[in-house]
Order: sequence, then C-alpha cells, then structure tokens
Amino acid sequence: MNKDYSHIPTVTVMVVAHNEEKVILEKLNNVTNLDYPKDKLEILIASDNSTDRTNGIVQNFISENQDVNVRLYQSKERKGKTNAQNEAFRTITSEYIVMTDANSMLAPNAVKELMASFTSADIAYVAGKLAITNQNTSDVSKSEVSYWDGDLFIREIEARMQTITAGNGALYACRTSDYYEFDPIESHDSAMPLYYALQGKRAICNHDAIAYEKAGEVIQDEFNRKVRMNRKILQRIIPDIRLFNVFKYKWFSYFYFGHRTCRYLLWLSHSLLLISSVLLISNSWFFLVASIGQIIFFLLAILRASFDISNKYINMIYYYCVTIVAQWLGVINIVTGKAKPFWEKAESTR
Repeated sequence: MNKDYSHIPTVTVMVVAHNEEKVILEKLNNVTNLDYPKDKLEILIASDNSTDRTNGIVQNFISENQDVNVRLYQSKERKGKTNAQNEAFRTITSEYIVMTDANSMLAPNAVKELMASFTSADIAYVAGKLAITNQNTSDVSKSEVSYWDGDLFIREIEARMQTITAGNGALYACRTSDYYEFDPIESHDSAMPLYYALQGKRAICNHDAIAYEKAGEVIQDEFNRKVRMNRKILQRIIPDIRLFNVFKYKWFSYFYFGHRTCRYLLWLSHSLLLISSVLLISNSWFFLVASIGQIIFFLLAILRASFDISNKYINMIYYYCVTIVAQWLGVINIVTGKAKPFWEKAESTR
C-alpha cells in the first residue's frame, strides 16, 4: 500500500474506558510514549461513567505529567463505548482521531503508520492490526488467533481491491471531519466502514500499525464478547438496500455479502440445513449422510464442552459452534429487547 510519512497532522488519541483501573495506567504510559510529535498529539481518556479508580488514576497522571497533553472527559451516565466516543468527539479540535481500547497496547509507530496511510481524500478510515499476545495460553486463545489470522488475510485483499467491510476496536483512525455520531447501540467496527463505503469513500487497513491485546482465555469471556458483537446482527444481514447496486459499489457489495452477510446468517443457515436434511432423509441417501455428518459435528462440540479434550480440530469445531450459539443469543436479545450498548469487560483480557 502507498504511504506518506510526511503526513503528520494533529491527532487526538481517544481511549474509552469504563472501570479500567487494572490497565489504565499502563495504557497512559503506552500512548504518551508514542513516536509522534508531542506538539501534534493529544491523549483523550473518555471515561464511560467509571465508578472505580479509573478517573482518579487518570487525574493523578495528568497532575504528575504536565509535560504531556492528556485530558479526561467524563460521561455523566453510562451508555456504552459509542456514546462516550460521541460525547468526547464534540470536544476535539485536532485534524484526525485515533481510537484505541484501554487494554490494547500500541506499537510506538502505530499513530505514525495510521497517518501515513491517508494518502488521498477518498480514504476516510484506516484500521490497524490487532496482534494477540497470549495465543498459546489456552485452547480458547489459540482458536481466536486462528480465526483472526484468516480475517486479517481477507481484509488485506479487500483493502487492496477497494475497501474493507469491518475494522477492529483495538486501533483505527478517521478524519475529524469525517466522524459520524452513530446510535450508541452501534459499534464503529462494523458501522464505520459501511458508512464510508456508501458515501463513496474507502476504509482500508494498515497492518504495520499494531495494537497488542490479550484474547479471552476462558470460553465464557469469548462467548460474552461474541454475544455483544451480535447485538445488531439482524440489521447487519442486509444493512442497506443500496448494496444490491453492484455497478456502483462494485467489489464492496461482493465482499459485504460474502464476508459479512454470510457470516451474520450462520445461526439461521445451520439451523435450516440441519432441519431440511433430517426432513429429506427418506428421499435420498445423500440427505442421510448429510444429517449424520451434521449431528456428529455438533456432538463433537458438545463433547468438547463437557470434557477437557486437547485436540486442535475438535477445539476449532467447538469454537465455531460457540460462535453460532452466540449469534442465536444475539438474535434472541434483539427480539426480546435485551440488546444493550454496554457490557461487562472480559477480565481474562486484562
């Protein structure tokens, strides 16, 4: 990809935090030591109504480090990450915004790499690379790494050909003038690239801009994270009818339906496939084999959930099935009105 390292605009690095007393000091030390001109860098901690020591730690850091440009914005009511971003955004005067999570530690050149990626006016969003640091800690983190490596590969292809279909919350950037205040139930990861694509702009990735983060080490943490990610799953299946205009949106329509819509329909596709196969068993041996194969597949996942089995392939099946169940729960939460814009963080990622 093309890069312009002479592009050094003013930047606000925004960190949204809710009760992050365990990691916020490390994060502050991390972002205040980035390899970027200090006179062009602002650090903004957007506290989503934190009730632990987070605010106090930030205020103490500010008083002890007056040579760095750090400030704290406090939301008066907890409404989730996107709402905190919206509120804090209204106080920003810099040219660009870099978003990063409290538990994501940035490589020293991360901001410089992101800014170098804005080489044309049509590039509105740049996602960095999330590198998982505890991939060998548990079967859960190993499975997440396997999934994430494949996803990063697909994003590289999307970015080269046109525009990516999703980003990641660990590290991404946009122009301040291009920022859009999404509904708090939305997530920038999925909403921003789509929003810009429909405007005829590009969202790309620069995997030389790296954020380091721990994956969930226990399945409950990863399951809860996936349920949270699916809080808008029904709307994301076909989010905008304009996507059917392949002549206008070209590769993005193809990538979205192939990479996103198909993924968002896993919960329904697998259910319909199993039910139809069972109902058609009497018609052909093919449906009998298909039914048995699917039943064995799901039984292996149940077996892994019930017993401590250390097998790479069974773990992948189990992880995949957890994803499907999380989608179902996301759908149920939407239908029952239980979907919410905020969540409890995964402690094993801190």
